[in-house]
Amino acid sequence: MNSQLLIDAIVRQTMVLIAQLSTVDGVRSPLSHVADSVFVNLVRELESQGLGKKVIADMFGLALRSYRQKVQRLNESATDRGVSLWEAIHAFLSTQKSATRSQLLKRFKHDDEPTVRSILNDLVESGLVLRSGRGNDVNYRAATAEELEDLGVSSRVSSQQTNEALVWVHVCRAGEMRKDKFVELLALPESVIDEALDSLLANGRIRSQERPDGTYYSTDHCLIPLGEAAGWEAAVVDHHRAVLCALGAKAVEGRHVSAVDDTVGGTTLSYDVWPGHPKEQQVRSILADTRERVIALWDEVEEYNKTHKSRSAYRVAFYCGQYLIEDKDKK
Repeated sequence: MNSQLLIDAIVRQTMVLIAQLSTVDGVRSPLSHVADSVFVNLVRELESQGLGKKVIADMFGLALRSYRQKVQRLNESATDRGVSLWEAIHAFLSTQKSATRSQLLKRFKHDDEPTVRSILNDLVESGLVLRSGRGNDVNYRAATAEELEDLGVSSRVSSQQTNEALVWVHVCRAGEMRKDKFVELLALPESVIDEALDSLLANGRIRSQERPDGTYYSTDHCLIPLGEAAGWEAAVVDHHRAVLCALGAKAVEGRHVSAVDDTVGGTTLSYDVWPGHPKEQQVRSILADTRERVIALWDEVEEYNKTHKSRSAYRVAFYCGQYLIEDKDKK
């Protein structure tokens, strides 16, 4: 297997997806933290696989000391410990009526000044923060809910419902999850995560258990119904995770070929059809037909599991997707 070829191709495809998501509905989402987030999360995953800091530093082409300094700088703001600089600046502005650039640079004086300026510009470009004035006296303030709505940055769907769906999906896929792990995985303030957890606990969708090393959360299932707008982000995250996990499992399995009896892997097919083609409707309904069958099977499995348990139980994750590619020259 040519690992480098696969990595390069997957990175390029992922960048296309990020670019598309960052401009959905004509809104430019902040991206200044993305590159740093990629580095930090990749380091965490490499460490979870048992690689040492020296080995990881070599993989990034960094000296061990430089690697350690970079990890420390990116994991959290040097001024506000426990959160990234992007989160710290946005959170600070959300608590102030306004702040000048000089005030912000003084407030985050322990952080790199060019980085602070870059994040401020990104927040303004995204519409999350508004700017007025010039030079060091330029004023910044967090956009109000009404202003975000007008710009299309926020949705009419309750952000609380969206946060709950994201947290619920992560609990379900993890099996059980310690509270501090949510802060690592979700780009949400700890107070927002706490609010989502409290709501999920109150309506019985998740449960908690106190242990010596912290509070753990778990759930028996996670179901986001079709047509539920508040769960769209969570559904996208879950589908993307399923695709990546299947690819990762196939790579780790060591058998880099497909077989008829595969239980791990995927199949990708493309159909060329046109209006009036005898198979057009059958092809276009593949997603709907598959959803109907797998949801019916899911219901049957869940109903049986209510009264039956097994210590040797395991999970099978299935995903499916479909999209249409139209010839722009024929429009």
